[in-house]
Amino acid sequence: MTAANRISESYVIPPELSDRRLDQAAATLMPEHSRSRLQSWIKSGALTVNGEVRKPRDKVMLDDRLELDAEPEVQVTWEAESISLDIVYEDEHLIVINKPAGLVVHPAAGHAAGTLVNAILHHAPEVENLPRAGIVHRLDKDTSGVMVVARSLIAHTSLVNQLQTRTMGREYEAVIVGTLTGGGTVDAPIGRHPRERKKMAVVADGKPAVTHYRLIERFEAHTHVRCKLESGRTHQIRVHMAHIKHPLVGDPVYCGRVRLPKAATAELRDVLSKFHRQALHARKLTLVHPESGEEMSWETDLPEDMVRLLDVLRRHRDELAQSDF
Repeated sequence: MTAANRISESYVIPPELSDRRLDQAAATLMPEHSRSRLQSWIKSGALTVNGEVRKPRDKVMLDDRLELDAEPEVQVTWEAESISLDIVYEDEHLIVINKPAGLVVHPAAGHAAGTLVNAILHHAPEVENLPRAGIVHRLDKDTSGVMVVARSLIAHTSLVNQLQTRTMGREYEAVIVGTLTGGGTVDAPIGRHPRERKKMAVVADGKPAVTHYRLIERFEAHTHVRCKLESGRTHQIRVHMAHIKHPLVGDPVYCGRVRLPKAATAELRDVLSKFHRQALHARKLTLVHPESGEEMSWETDLPEDMVRLLDVLRRHRDELAQSDF
């Protein structure tokens, strides 16, 4: 096969992965590949360290170079399903999707069908030859917005590299509990919650995570913010905003009970009590096209439920302001 039809990737071991097992370090650096696949590549010599074949349990050290050169294999056994997709852009390398809230990205226990992957396999069957069917990053089930799927090996390699080097721009909009006076940055490591294994948390031994946020609009007891990620940890924005005591409206995991502001109107009480997902939308995605090298950007409108939430918050704020006169 030509080089263009192979999976060719290169990584350098950073300080936080020094003295870790090779298979563990590889899993951290290449999360788009399954652990079993990575172990198979290590044992076959497709994944080397400084040009040498190692065992999965061997330790790697700072600045060791991992080189992956492997032939693609059919990675998935999931069924293609005719599911409607809101495609923002597509060509032979990329598919950019506006994902609705409620759509699971990847098949897993409890969600073996009806996912974005099932839909992509129907729309572009060739992705079955790519790791994780071309999925290089995810949005939570109940997060809406723009995301990109690789359609070719060239694109897959490029997008993974852009994510690893943090050159892919991802901006989100959220509605949070409480009022902010300005923007800021949360720089706090994220890992698995020490007691509740289905949750993530800010923990000392977590992976580095940085979220920048800025104020868009302030309401009586809520704030509309835009967040920009430097990293891409699981539940990152949800965890970071909860960490600074401003959880996302409707977040069933990190927000807790519904918080109603004083003098809330019946309309506001209704919309807040019925908002059963995190108020989070992936608004903008910027990347370098894997073939042309051109910087490309896509932005998607807020979904109807967030638009209504903001409208009601705005009316409540304005009504209170008028009553003060």
